[in-house]
Amino acid sequence: MNGAVLVAVAAAIGNLLQGWDNATIAGAVLYIKREFHLESEPTIEGLIVATSLVGATLITTCSGPISDWLGRRPLLIISSILYFVSGLVMLWSPNVYVLLLARLLDGFGIGLAVTLVPVYISETAPPEIRGLLNTLPQFTGSGGMFLSYCMVFGMSLMEAPSWRVMLGVLFIPSIIYFLLTVFFLPESPRWLVSKGRMLEAKKVLQRLRGREDVSGEMALLVEGLGVGTDISIEEYIIGPANDFTDDHDIAADKDHIKLYGPEQGHSWVARPVTGQSAIGLASRHGSMANQSLSLMDPLVTLFGSVHEKLPEQGSMRSMLFPHFGSMFSVGGNHPRNEDWDAESQARDGEDYASDGAAGDSDDNLQSPLISRQATSMDKDMVPPAHGSMSSMRHGSLITGNAGDPVGNTGIGGGWQLAWKWSEREGQDGKKEGGFKRIYLHQEGAPGSRRGSLVSLTGADAHADSEYIQAAALVSQSALYPKELVNENPVGPAMVHPSETVAKGPSWRDLFEPGVKHALAVGVGIQILQQFAGINGVLYYTPQILEQAGVGVLLSNLGLSSASTSLLISALTTLLMLPCIAVAMRLMDISGRRTLLLTTIPVLIISLILLVLGSLVDMGSVVNASISTVSVVLYFCFFVMGFGPIPNILCAEIFPTRVRGLCIAICTLTFWICDIIVTYSLPVMLKSIGLAGVFGLYAIVCIISFVFVYLKVPETKGMPLEVISEFFAVGAKQAAAAKEN
Repeated sequence: MNGAVLVAVAAAIGNLLQGWDNATIAGAVLYIKREFHLESEPTIEGLIVATSLVGATLITTCSGPISDWLGRRPLLIISSILYFVSGLVMLWSPNVYVLLLARLLDGFGIGLAVTLVPVYISETAPPEIRGLLNTLPQFTGSGGMFLSYCMVFGMSLMEAPSWRVMLGVLFIPSIIYFLLTVFFLPESPRWLVSKGRMLEAKKVLQRLRGREDVSGEMALLVEGLGVGTDISIEEYIIGPANDFTDDHDIAADKDHIKLYGPEQGHSWVARPVTGQSAIGLASRHGSMANQSLSLMDPLVTLFGSVHEKLPEQGSMRSMLFPHFGSMFSVGGNHPRNEDWDAESQARDGEDYASDGAAGDSDDNLQSPLISRQATSMDKDMVPPAHGSMSSMRHGSLITGNAGDPVGNTGIGGGWQLAWKWSEREGQDGKKEGGFKRIYLHQEGAPGSRRGSLVSLTGADAHADSEYIQAAALVSQSALYPKELVNENPVGPAMVHPSETVAKGPSWRDLFEPGVKHALAVGVGIQILQQFAGINGVLYYTPQILEQAGVGVLLSNLGLSSASTSLLISALTTLLMLPCIAVAMRLMDISGRRTLLLTTIPVLIISLILLVLGSLVDMGSVVNASISTVSVVLYFCFFVMGFGPIPNILCAEIFPTRVRGLCIAICTLTFWICDIIVTYSLPVMLKSIGLAGVFGLYAIVCIISFVFVYLKVPETKGMPLEVISEFFAVGAKQAAAAKEN
């Protein structure tokens, strides 16, 4: 995973530049006022600081759809160019108006970086460390602020500090960022798949994962082009075929899925557990810990029940069987056609035609969907109509070598991807068939539970057999959409997945139940984060620390008031870095939801202490001590939870086809709320006072805790496509709950 880590670090430099700029302007504005005599013109002074916010807000309105059109990487390159140009213009700035133009360009660069870096990291990171890597932007942003404060503090000690150099030096790190985006960062593999550029996507995945066999994840990315319909949660017992029956003809059994192992003749069978799955029951009635709370969103209990049922460590691949690593991939040395790009259409047409004449399919899976075995299975299989089986044998989903150490159906977080063929009678009485995709995850530890197996399957099992109980999320496959089969006589989206997204995302997609549900979570948590008080505490920190005697101590060292303020800000920012590092470690262990529910109460306590410190006179020393401790606690716990997690969640919960558009909406909400909070703070301080402001922030934090508890699910360790599928299930259950 070193490739994914290095790519995430390089991408997060965009946030380092954002933090660098935020801190630099805070120090430089002190000297800009003197040169341009702005003491009597606070509006111009405010514009110099706020123009970058305006630029970020404006660019965010279109960055999402453009990134869905052009890709993530080109916009990151444009962001680095904007940083570079704005730095040079600020270095030159002969007057205020040129400076305002430079700040606007800088805001464009900031807006692109803040919007797209979390999306890019989420789309390239493995599920197991996605939270850690997506906390990097918070770390690099705070690191950029610290470095910038140190630079500005050092320059403030000079006889004639130059604000142009303070601001213009931004162009130096922006050159490094530009070189990394152009020569090191690959395009997002999910975006490449959405455009049908499969060869490029596969090469990028191989580089990011550090292995050749990425067939399973390639399959996942194609499935991610659309959220399935008719979603259901089932439960399977999976084991070797002869564990269920010795002589029984598996092909005649309609209630199983046949899975193929890495060796010739090595096959596995999945049988549904009779009745409702454990996860399905838990999600319907709430997880074990939340069954008594009627206000709990079914989505939250669904995700919670998954994490309660499924193993926290290891993967299904490693825990199942010794040879489960490439469960659906049977080694074969056949030449493979890995190119799914548009030019393969004519070449694959013949295969579709020949398979299409093969006849009706059976109700169960007769052959491996993503592999071709050099055994007798090919002559035994009955391919489904329209040639979709052929297409699935010709894509880069296809084969993985038997000797590969990592299974090609592993899609991260211990999840596996499979398919089954199912049929039903249409309105005209003819059979209609299609693929159902299945996301599998182990529910219990492997072992020999003979009695349980016999009772669940009604079959005689061997005492020394190995099998597991697995949760299965079953839905319509994106590889075999009915509308695409009707429109394209050559074959389904397996060969040309770009056709499923050729029209691009539309506003109508936002009203799909799962997407709408995810937007409510994303927009809600962004609003609450901004109104939770971070800007107010940042604004007031220098005053609090001065009251605590830090300012007097530094003044005794011969520092000016400006230098003292900058050094205090640098020390405050330095406090954040080790706390963010702790959050990075915990993000994929404790989880996003747990971190929020753990850290928000500390924010509430800190704000209440700040209110008490403002209202109750306990002596200057006691008041200063309480205020200082409260500020430190607030900063440390904010950057561990409410700081990075909203952006992480927003980059995880939306389907691939609308991810850019939805992220743009969430980020636009972030910037608008940022502007509102920043400009309302001085007014609120005058109207309700400091105690009133912090009291209001405490109330917002209480509301935030309730919102997170009731509405925000746990997404750690889950592939992005599985998260989107669960949101669709949760929205469906929420609608059913309202009807009942």
